[in-house]
Amino acid sequence: MRKPELLVPASSLEVLKIAVMFGADAVYIGGEAFGLRAKAKNFSHEDMAAGIAFAHEHGVKVYVTVNILAHNYDLPGVREYLAELKELKPDALIIADPGIFMYAREICPEIECHISTQANNTNYETYRFWYQLGAKRVVTARELSLEEIREIRSHIPEDMEIETFIHGAMCISYSGRCLLSNFLVGRDANHGACTHPCRWKYSIVEETRPGEYMPVFENERGTYIFNSKDLCMIEHMDDIMTSGIDSLKIEGRMKTALYVATVARTYRKAIDDYLESPEKYRANMPWYQEQISNCTYRQFTTGFFYGKPDENTQIYDNNTYVKEYTYLGFAEAVDDRGFVKITQRNKFTVGETIEVMKPDGANIPVTVKAIYDEEGNSVESAPHPQQTLFVDLGSGIQVYDILRRGEMK
Repeated sequence: MRKPELLVPASSLEVLKIAVMFGADAVYIGGEAFGLRAKAKNFSHEDMAAGIAFAHEHGVKVYVTVNILAHNYDLPGVREYLAELKELKPDALIIADPGIFMYAREICPEIECHISTQANNTNYETYRFWYQLGAKRVVTARELSLEEIREIRSHIPEDMEIETFIHGAMCISYSGRCLLSNFLVGRDANHGACTHPCRWKYSIVEETRPGEYMPVFENERGTYIFNSKDLCMIEHMDDIMTSGIDSLKIEGRMKTALYVATVARTYRKAIDDYLESPEKYRANMPWYQEQISNCTYRQFTTGFFYGKPDENTQIYDNNTYVKEYTYLGFAEAVDDRGFVKITQRNKFTVGETIEVMKPDGANIPVTVKAIYDEEGNSVESAPHPQQTLFVDLGSGIQVYDILRRGEMK
């Protein structure tokens, strides 16, 4: 059995640090160009340098996405960008486009190339093709079953790596190569500008009856014809761990620090528990199930891993997320008074009970004893997002602990 890497997304330097502290073996990020999450915050040159340094200090790798499907007008900029990445020294580049791949092998051959899922990698001959060109790793197409992945493993060189998504949102398209956004609103998903029209609610209009909107019913449950549930394999790590996969990838480069911390921590413990003992993994299943449901999600499915999905992998009655916790901020520092410095994300008040989420798996309820602004003024609540605050939560709070509040049920 191969010991797999836990690969976690990060949208910003802050989230990268949280991913590292909450259990990632590797983090994947995007720069300000040529990645498939153009609407994410992404990393400036300076933040990318700082993030790579922070991760390496903690023994964690960093992979940078350069995974657009390039047009002619992209190519000069791609060359310049690869030259910049050469100086930053990430551990690998995630690439989908063969032209960009050839540029990377020419400009920064010392950096590993990983082939993105966008390249539609569905068979072992494709893996061997990329290996012969110098790729170290290939990300499986989202449409593959575990049986197919095991067959790929048995037909490729031992030192070639397989990376597979095991958690997160699913595209209703072929390996994420979708034209809906481009066709409907002129925003190219394959250039990182997807507007997610697969999550919209649709009606139809009959040509001779303009203005008369009729809902699109697949069946009696509703109208969301493209709206997939989220992938989640936390209950099936016994199959994942014995499949020959080298890197277990979490989707979510647009997600918050709370999401990343929750998913990273849960899968970290599941992986470590299984490696210690499959019996320990099975015994701790209720904890994994509870924890993984604490982050925002759209109900869960196993995707294509056990065969082709059916109607049970779709959500027909809504397009909203399930949200059980609100992110308040994380402990950026703890001063000599024991007060926690945070950049506040959502409102909370003095006297309220919130929860401290720790990297080791503990969730500790605490009462907000006092809140102070940057001038030292005592305040009862913090209504302004992004405000720097100093919060008295008692003792035991450490840097990078997450502060969150449970939603009323």
